[in-house]
Amino acid sequence: MAELVYRPVIGAALTMFKALDLKIDTQGSEHIPRQGGAVLVSNHISYLDFIFTGLAALPQKRLVRFMAKESVFRHKVSGPLMRAMKHIPVDRAQGEHAYAHALKALRSGEIVGVFPEATISQSFTLKTFKSGAARLAQEAGVPLIPVALWGTQRIWTKGRPRNFRRSHIPVTIRVGEPVEAPADQYAGAITRRLRERVQELLEAAQRAYPVRPKDAGDTWWVPAHLGGTAPTPDEVKAMEKGSS
Repeated sequence: MAELVYRPVIGAALTMFKALDLKIDTQGSEHIPRQGGAVLVSNHISYLDFIFTGLAALPQKRLVRFMAKESVFRHKVSGPLMRAMKHIPVDRAQGEHAYAHALKALRSGEIVGVFPEATISQSFTLKTFKSGAARLAQEAGVPLIPVALWGTQRIWTKGRPRNFRRSHIPVTIRVGEPVEAPADQYAGAITRRLRERVQELLEAAQRAYPVRPKDAGDTWWVPAHLGGTAPTPDEVKAMEKGSS
């Protein structure tokens, strides 16, 4: 069936990124299969990560169906678009429905996008990965494709104002080789391997990033362990606990 909404939305996003003069550097897209199902797994540092993760699949002429929180589907603007693009709503109180939906999509040959950290990492470091992506890949008999993003947090992230000025922000995207998910292996072990691979890709993306904090004039977007002023994972946990 023709993608009457998804492709025009991609075109609109690319037009916006061109207007913002974003410098997008993508490597490894060849690891995404041209045919058949796969689970695309990325780190999560920005509200726009699903767009950039999806862009990584375009060279292979693939569209990604992302699992996203159900509230996005209730919004009067984003809701109709998300449904028309066949993304998958996730109600955390009834996660089994989203799981079944994603499994059906994978078995029909779709690529499903998952952010296994579940929420944006305000420390810009990897949080604990949930095992759902590994279990989906195991049950559907498809590979896991690790992805790392860097720089997207400088455009729009949690707790920071949006930066939609023409600010020439670089975005680095790295796609890794497939991680197999044998049905006879423990999902937790597969999840650990997957997280390690995303971490390696993230470090590669950070090394390749063409802007250093001193050149950008700020350090809020750089993790504390790299000399930046982003909160540490422990500080983020304390902030979340204080706001609950």
